[in-house]
Amino acid sequence: MSASVQSIIASGTSGTIIDVECSLSNNIPYIIIVGFANKAVGEAKERIRGAFVSSRIMLPRKRTTVNLAPADLPKDESSFDLAIAVAILLASQQIPPTLTAHQAFIGELGLEGDVRPVRGVIGKLVAGRGLGITTFFIPASNLQQAQLVPGVELIPIRTLLELYSHLTGLTPQKTVATGAGQNVPLVNTGVTMSVQLSEVAGQDQAKRALTIAAAGGHNLLFSGPPGTGKSMLAKALPSILPPLDHEEVLEVTHLHSLASHNYEHIFTARPFRAPHHSASPAAITGGGTSLRPGEISLAHRGILFFDELPEFGRATLEALRQPLEDRVITVARAKDSAEYPANFMLVATANPCPCGYYGTSGTCRCQEYQIMQYRQKLSGPIMDRIDLYADVHEVQHGKLLGTRDNSAADDDVREEVQRARNMQKARFGNGTQLNAEMTNRDIKQLGRLAPTAKALLDRAALNLHLSARAYMRTIKVARTVADLAASPTIKDDHLSEALTYRSRSYQEQI
Repeated sequence: MSASVQSIIASGTSGTIIDVECSLSNNIPYIIIVGFANKAVGEAKERIRGAFVSSRIMLPRKRTTVNLAPADLPKDESSFDLAIAVAILLASQQIPPTLTAHQAFIGELGLEGDVRPVRGVIGKLVAGRGLGITTFFIPASNLQQAQLVPGVELIPIRTLLELYSHLTGLTPQKTVATGAGQNVPLVNTGVTMSVQLSEVAGQDQAKRALTIAAAGGHNLLFSGPPGTGKSMLAKALPSILPPLDHEEVLEVTHLHSLASHNYEHIFTARPFRAPHHSASPAAITGGGTSLRPGEISLAHRGILFFDELPEFGRATLEALRQPLEDRVITVARAKDSAEYPANFMLVATANPCPCGYYGTSGTCRCQEYQIMQYRQKLSGPIMDRIDLYADVHEVQHGKLLGTRDNSAADDDVREEVQRARNMQKARFGNGTQLNAEMTNRDIKQLGRLAPTAKALLDRAALNLHLSARAYMRTIKVARTVADLAASPTIKDDHLSEALTYRSRSYQEQI
């Protein structure tokens, strides 16, 4: 007797239906799993044996062969346990053959018969829905996450015995229809947990750059001596960003579920990832022995903060080129490849020299060649992809202990950023696209650059030796400055302000 049920394997933003086939034969009782399964999948036979015994469900005393098709696709997840158990029950005729091609099973079994949560359930549901599956049997612990996915029906399962009772019709389980997707409280927890912008003393120009970056999703580099508040400014950025919307919560929760063991948590705050400069290129971009998203994907819809940018390895920085331009990254390995979203804001800091005091009131101990070598760690293509450069200066000590409450000013900045983003939402007809993501076609059709502003930009591009990329990015920044001013057209003063953040390349400040 043989039987087949369906499960899902997801890789990046795509997925594949896995047919879990089971065949019983009159040989020595044994369970064998074939179909390019790794050790985690192969050990399912022991988990299933323990779960059947604990649930007092008869395990066929026959040779049980389980095939995971297609057989040439690597399987490295424990989420096939539930489908394998159902295939065995079907093959042994312990449950009626009432399953359809629109149903799939996802879940890991414990030795006591409990159904445990699995990694990346959102991606599996989205992939399965796109492949025509409408009903999913999932672990009850994954239900809260799974309800974010619109247009599917979920049957949460706590134990193998509960699933057996449902499939035999003894105790049907409640079906949860997600409809348009569950709404969760979209509270920007970063507002209360992070540094507030008003806590930074002085630095008005840097704060303005931070506001522009938040409004348009632009990349930003702070340059200045040690102890002037560069890192503090970067950590204040989440406090002025709008909360995630439903679609963004779905994306962020899915990516973090793939990379962590917190399978049940829903992420409602914008990510703020700050990897150490010793992080490997694989940790930043993703990959490893089992493909997982890296820091740039975990910062999706949020912020990737590189403190002391020149201290990061050359290979790590160069790996940022394609994601900064395309907003996605394809992680390719010998056995598999996956594409992950990587739409993040890069915020970085850098000292003017190795000791940090070049061009300041402090005493610089660096030789000119050392300063040049330090700054040349950052390649031209990487620097060209940064939209805003802001100098952070030393602050008078007398201003550091000011106790004036500026919470109202923080609220004003947040409202200003939100208004600018609302203008972008109306412009693009897309709640998630920002000015930083404008294509060349978008700039030509929607940029609305005044003729005098264009003439000013052409002259500046010639004098400042701007590349074609820098030219277009300057227009994007100017478009954001105009949005902050509620102006439908980019005027001369908007463009002039945008140019002030490109006029002095970090590498040319010597």
